Amino acid sequence: MKLSIRDLDLVRQRVFVRVDFNVPLKGGVIGDDTRIRASLPTIRYALDQGGTVVLASHLGRPKGKPVPDMSLRPVADRLADLLERPVLFATDCVGSEARGAVTEAHGARDRKLVLLENLRFHPEEEKNDAAFAQQLAELADRYVDDAFGAAHRAHASVEAVTHFVKRPAAGLLMEQELQYLGHALEAPERPFVAILGGAKVSDKIDVIQNMLGRVDRLLVGGAMAYTFFKARGIDVGRSLVEDEKLEEARQIEASAAKSRVQFELPVDHVVTDRIEPGTINEVLPIASSAIGNRMGVDIGPATIKRYEAAIADAKTVVWNGPMGVFEIEAFAAGTSAVARAVAAVKGTTIIGGGDSIAAVKKAGIEDRITHISTGGGASLEFLGGRTLPGVAALEEKR
Repeated sequence: MKLSIRDLDLVRQRVFVRVDFNVPLKGGVIGDDTRIRASLPTIRYALDQGGTVVLASHLGRPKGKPVPDMSLRPVADRLADLLERPVLFATDCVGSEARGAVTEAHGARDRKLVLLENLRFHPEEEKNDAAFAQQLAELADRYVDDAFGAAHRAHASVEAVTHFVKRPAAGLLMEQELQYLGHALEAPERPFVAILGGAKVSDKIDVIQNMLGRVDRLLVGGAMAYTFFKARGIDVGRSLVEDEKLEEARQIEASAAKSRVQFELPVDHVVTDRIEPGTINEVLPIASSAIGNRMGVDIGPATIKRYEAAIADAKTVVWNGPMGVFEIEAFAAGTSAVARAVAAVKGTTIIGGGDSIAAVKKAGIEDRITHISTGGGASLEFLGGRTLPGVAALEEKR
């Protein structure tokens, strides 16, 4: 178990919190503030304990140089609204601007909150540069990592910085992520059902292989299913396929059979000739050659019934990836049905990945999910059995 922010003395301390504020931002407008809201418990806790909170995050991929459209300033404004208190914004994350903002906040009677500018405006961040990490550490008396979404990256603010601070600890969100995902892997209530969708098998091979020895049922949907179908020799028309992964798909099916895992692929699907609203579509059995030059874009009604039945009595469910092109209403039925089925489970339900989260929100059932993971790539790597640098760098609780 990792050291927690609750194990640290924060009174009159500068508490450097690595958060994940990598939110969708266009024209200075935040499209979804879920990740900001997810950090609020840790921020409030540190402030309530008498600490001066210094927040650091990346946003987008500015490639090591300042990009005005990727500034965190709009995030500072949203954060101030959510917390109903001022947020001091530093126009850099290191150097005199950062030091000055932290000094001003720390010296104030009512300790302020500081948000540093985008870490990735400096190329050293993604290079896990020790000198850059040391500059970040100089802004802190305590270091807390609450950015599970960045925990799979060995970056300066995530990994190297922990070598320059005492007792690096997990924030409340990080703690929650590790608790739920760890419990699902190590001690799940059964039946344990994993649902994997999305476009590519390659994104989830490690997860599938790691899950085969742990789950009772594995349900596959989305475009990734077509790589399995082609590996079986089934005509998939113009459906998305990773030809270089066909042999791995065959091996996964063989491993599932050997592990006695209930491995489910769609039995029918919605096909169309174009992925656009208003196009003509048809439901076909998976093996039907009538697909012609069309492509699969959603699971069909027979598959929905099978998957609902497989989910109904589950006690633990992990879901990552949609069942189809759910952004288009005509191709959203499968993903919506799975979302409702997961929400009805009387047990622990964990959802990860931006598309799955969007689907749950669209269905209006996010309050019925036990845990919504903020870490897309990180949650996949964790479920795939990989060691996450940002987690490994935190101190173990004695």
